[in-house]
Amino acid sequence: MGWIAVGVLSLGVATAFTLKAFNSNLVFFITPTQVAAGEAPQARVFRVGGLVKSGSVDRSEMTVRFVITDTAKEVPVQYQGILPDLFREGKGVVAQGKLDGQGRFIASEVLAKHDENYMPPEASHALAQARNQAGTPPQPERTP
Repeated sequence: MGWIAVGVLSLGVATAFTLKAFNSNLVFFITPTQVAAGEAPQARVFRVGGLVKSGSVDRSEMTVRFVITDTAKEVPVQYQGILPDLFREGKGVVAQGKLDGQGRFIASEVLAKHDENYMPPEASHALAQARNQAGTPPQPERTP
């Protein structure tokens, strides 16, 4: 009986460590509308995606500031580093990082869509949902 108890206890500890590691590496996808509604995790890394608002890109040496929108709400983003070659105003983007105390998203990574017809499914769904809530006619979904 003692060996069974030790085995069950060991299995429980291993499961707890596995779940803790999984939870700490889990990155949520949040839309600008959800960020504006206060649904974004505080002090935790997450991804925000949508379109780069036209006219919002401000480059200063290695720091880039821009706005991500889902056509309903907007999130100001600050990124330090080199942007992907496909990063453009009006195009889809997903940024990973955290919110600062002023509501600005400090990105540690910026991903741009890889061609004219592709957008990450989460971002595409979020944009369609925001359009529906704003009363904008739906756009055809583009996938490879």
